[in-house]
Amino acid sequence: MLYDILQDEEFAAILKNHATSLIKYLLEKDQPFAVLTDTKRVKFDPDLPQDIKSNFSEFTLFMIMNYTFESARIENGNLIFEAGFGPNNFGSIVKVPIESILQIIVDETPIFVNLTATVIKQKSENAKNSMEALLSNPENQKLLKKRKKKV
Repeated sequence: MLYDILQDEEFAAILKNHATSLIKYLLEKDQPFAVLTDTKRVKFDPDLPQDIKSNFSEFTLFMIMNYTFESARIENGNLIFEAGFGPNNFGSIVKVPIESILQIIVDETPIFVNLTATVIKQKSENAKNSMEALLSNPENQKLLKKRKKKV
């Protein structure tokens, strides 16, 4: 039963909306917080140098405080903020998809946990990998082209 709930897109949307509301609330209340997120889904602009990126683990905790807090906003389903990384404080704009946030933490206590953050990602990656495997065979490509012509 739990597996079915975690796979349900409606449940994932509820959690995403809840996380968005919580982050907006914390920003409005001037309450610093942290987000634990799936690092692979985070975008940096400009991209971080490889020596900094290589130090990230699969999940990264971003502290949203001080200047980072002041720059933080919700936009198009993403938490966006400016931050400095590494010993030289390399500046980058960070874009975190809300659905990739595993936890929202205030004063070292998780106030939100997203159980679907990794489940949904795995589901979409598996579908993509399956399609790539299917299309890697030239015979399958021919069959798909024939089908498109008939439709």
